[in-house]
Amino acid sequence: MLNLGILISGRGSNMESILKSVKREKSIINSAIVISNKPDAKGLKIAEKLGVKTEIIESKNFKGTRWQYDKKIIASLTKHGVTPQEGLVCLAGFMRIISPEFVKKYKNRIINIHPALLPAFPGLDSQKQALDYGVKHTGCTVHFVDAGMDTGPIIIQAVVKIKEKDTEDSLSKRILKQEHEIYPKAVKLFAKNKIKISGRKTIIS
Repeated sequence: MLNLGILISGRGSNMESILKSVKREKSIINSAIVISNKPDAKGLKIAEKLGVKTEIIESKNFKGTRWQYDKKIIASLTKHGVTPQEGLVCLAGFMRIISPEFVKKYKNRIINIHPALLPAFPGLDSQKQALDYGVKHTGCTVHFVDAGMDTGPIIIQAVVKIKEKDTEDSLSKRILKQEHEIYPKAVKLFAKNKIKISGRKTIIS
C-alpha cells in the first residue's frame, strides 16, 4: 500500500483530481494526508469533503530556515505513514521551494507538475513565457523533484497547441485540463511500480 501525502497552498485543483482518481484505486493507494502552508487554502475544505485528513503548517511567520520548516512537514508526513520507504509526496500548487535536505530524504519519492513541456520554460509564469517566445506547442510535465528548479526526471508530458488568439488565461485553462489528466496517471504508475529511473530518464513499463 502506497501512502500518499499532498502539499498545497491554494485551491488544490490538481490535488482534487488526484484524490478523486485515487478513490478508484483504494487497494494500492491510501490518501493519507493533505498539508497546507496557508490556513486559508481552499483545497483544505475539498480534501476534508473527500474524507482525507488535513493539517496546516503555516509558513508565513516561520522564522527558521527552510530545512527547519520542512522538518515539520516531514514529521506530519511520517505520522501519517508517508515515509521515504512507503510514501509518495505530491506537490500540488505548493508555493514553497523545498529544501535540498527534504529532497534527499525522500529521494525519487517527491513528484511535481509544471505547466510547460520541460525542460522548456521552467520556473514561474511558464504560460506567459511560451506565448512571449511564440512557440506553437506547450503543455505540462509531471516530474520527479530534485535539488534543481524543475530539473528532475520527467514521468509524463501532455502537449497543448497554442492558438493564435490565446491569452495567458485561456492557455492556462487548457493546460490545467491536461494537468488533471496526467498527474493522477503518474501517481498510479508510481503506485504500481511501473516507473524506473535511469540517469535523467524514466522508463515506463
